Amino acid sequence: MPTSRAPSAPQTSPEGRRTPAPGSPELRIDGAVATLSLRRPQQANRLEPADLLAIGEHLARVNATPEVLVLRIEAAGKTFCAGYDIGSLAGTRAASFEQMVDALEDARPVTMVLLQGGVFGGATDLALACDFRLGTPATEMFMPAARLGLHFYRRGLERYVSRLGIDQAKRLLLTAERIDAAEMRAIGFLTQIVAADDLPSAGDRLATTLSGMAPLALLGMKKHLNRIARGALDADELARDIERAAASRDLQEGRAAWQHKRAPHFAGE
Repeated sequence: MPTSRAPSAPQTSPEGRRTPAPGSPELRIDGAVATLSLRRPQQANRLEPADLLAIGEHLARVNATPEVLVLRIEAAGKTFCAGYDIGSLAGTRAASFEQMVDALEDARPVTMVLLQGGVFGGATDLALACDFRLGTPATEMFMPAARLGLHFYRRGLERYVSRLGIDQAKRLLLTAERIDAAEMRAIGFLTQIVAADDLPSAGDRLATTLSGMAPLALLGMKKHLNRIARGALDADELARDIERAAASRDLQEGRAAWQHKRAPHFAGE
């Protein structure tokens, strides 16, 4: 559940560069996999206005790094994220939260989120914006928007409907019902449930699988599947991406590797 507290402000260096606030989300890049970590467990990883800016900058960085094929999101502590600071829900800051989650859905890499515990409020939409959602038996969720008097934003509503179906979207958004991991898996919120101790390694395995795919096909299909889900397919761009993959060296490599029963070595071209 979101809570209210004065947000931590980012600091500015003598040279005028913005430096992260304490506990600000952190990005690490290791080859084809980038990891975005929420690092404020003492506040259940609640997101503050400065965090939205930091996440936006991290997304811009991974989008501009061609080597990154997978973006993994994780959090410290028992709760994945308690949502957005309720004291910052009004006006442009609320709009900034919507823009941040939309940018995550539109991110170039394939995205996954590791949900070790509670996923509350706007964090539920952050999770739905990811391509894969791994949880544990301790994972649970609820969306208290109606209880708070908050009308959810357009693409958040679209994500709930496209990922979960209209009946489940109504159930969760209109009743603020809290559901556990088993129910989250049953309705399609969770892609997979693993033992708590196995969550990091399950994330590693999925990242390895994804990063071993042909980049043009992997990233192109991710982009167009998300657009299809919200009724925003650009048929001309889809045709161009299909043609580009069909003419790629990666397709030749994939066929050769399949024929010779070896692992492919893709170059993204």
